[in-house]
Amino acid sequence: QVQLVESGGGSVQAGGSLRLSCAASESTIRPIVVGWYRQAPGKQRELVAVINRSSTMHYVDSVKGRFTMSRDNAKNTVYLQMDSLNSEDTAVYYCYSNYLGVEYWGQGTQVTVSS
Repeated sequence: QVQLVESGGGSVQAGGSLRLSCAASESTIRPIVVGWYRQAPGKQRELVAVINRSSTMHYVDSVKGRFTMSRDNAKNTVYLQMDSLNSEDTAVYYCYSNYLGVEYWGQGTQVTVSS
């Protein structure tokens, strides 16, 4: 069982920045994919950014140029730097990972952007 622990959410004004972190309890196996999803009120959960073992990254179009995902393999941690935030980024952000075909989710962290 892999545990994903997120941190870094909060409230910020439009145009501001936040950095989310996701620390994984698994240190011996590298995930197939690790990334971030978000779910806004009344909307379906959507992919925000993912990175695979080959370090190929994918971002949803709405965050390209504003969000940057990175990872520190030594710390088993991935980050999501979010800049130029706007009200449409308000959501619960979930860390996601796939280890050996098994999916894991973090508990979610709230990001609220006020205009």
